[in-house]
Amino acid sequence: MALKIDPTVVQMFAENVRAQVLSRPSGLKLDPAIVQKIAERVPVFGGMSHDCLLQTLGSADHHPIKAGEPVFKEGDMGSAFYVVIAGEVTVLKQRNGEYVVLAHLGIGECFGEMALVRDDVRTATVLAVRDSVTMRFERDRIDANPESAHIIYRNIARILSGRLRKSSVMLADLVVQGKSTGGSTPV
Repeated sequence: MALKIDPTVVQMFAENVRAQVLSRPSGLKLDPAIVQKIAERVPVFGGMSHDCLLQTLGSADHHPIKAGEPVFKEGDMGSAFYVVIAGEVTVLKQRNGEYVVLAHLGIGECFGEMALVRDDVRTATVLAVRDSVTMRFERDRIDANPESAHIIYRNIARILSGRLRKSSVMLADLVVQGKSTGGSTPV
């Protein structure tokens, strides 16, 4: 179940982010109520203090994506993770020349977080389903703030653990399905 953020909050947040990006030296000026909603509804920021969250949001880049455009492609080098603040993206994995949809992600959900924990290529392609806005958080900026970094890394571990749990259930279902149809075990 995807978390939903009030569209008014998204619009106000996007406008504030745009203003912040244009005037980064003066700092991020977000309404405290918006910051509170982000803290409550965007799992990767869960448990952050108000000041820490403000500083973290201020380190992000505003990243608009047109419908159908990739945020990044499988095989690209990555050093940032993203949080969807408006719109929707699809995560795709190429197998045998075809793209397989792994997930649809909406407001408040993150992707690309494996780039924070390992220096490697992107393992999937992420495309905007419709015009979308994300915030891009570069590893160097996250790591520069130890208070924020430890919270983000802990929350990402929780998110990845949840995804692994889902994948394990799906894999087990495929194994059972393969046995019941006389197919071979995929393990």
